[in-house]
Amino acid sequence: MKKLFLIIGAPGSGKTTDAERIATANNHIAHYSTGDLLRAEIASGSEQGKIIEGFTSAGNLVPLEIVVKTIVKAINNSPKDIILIDGYPRSVEQMLELHKVLQQDSKVQLVNVIEVQVSEEVAKDRVLGRARGADDNAEVFKNRMNVYLTPLKEIQEFYTKAGILHVINGERSIEEIVTEMQTFIQSKLAI
Repeated sequence: MKKLFLIIGAPGSGKTTDAERIATANNHIAHYSTGDLLRAEIASGSEQGKIIEGFTSAGNLVPLEIVVKTIVKAINNSPKDIILIDGYPRSVEQMLELHKVLQQDSKVQLVNVIEVQVSEEVAKDRVLGRARGADDNAEVFKNRMNVYLTPLKEIQEFYTKAGILHVINGERSIEEIVTEMQTFIQSKLAI
């Protein structure tokens, strides 16, 4: 059975970097970033990639069915049994759709949802400081932050009720965050 960990956090929370480091240090763990999966589809030049780009270039959410299909494909095609996916879910609809899909799939277990918490100020400083692409500007950041914050309370409540939400302070050094996250993940695999 594949063990799935979802890592959520504001834009600039460090969730992708944290997950990448854990996967690199543990060859039995795969990491997929929702953003990277969607960007790879855009880069492929496919029709679906063009549709995705229309949404991401404005900082908006990609349609539910496209995102869920992309995530499930990555999980099913992963050569490893422990999978970290960051940047998902970003809406209540995404959360409920993945929940429904996983309930029907006995080969995948959602073990935990890890939230990397940072203040909006820290997130903005990090995003605008890295400026990786055209979507890293103040206006798009504000929209991305609103898109993240709007469903957050409901997502937190859903996963808290399920007993699988774990919160990590993302305003420390990368080493401290990665160490805590990796220790937590390993503790859940030992059960």
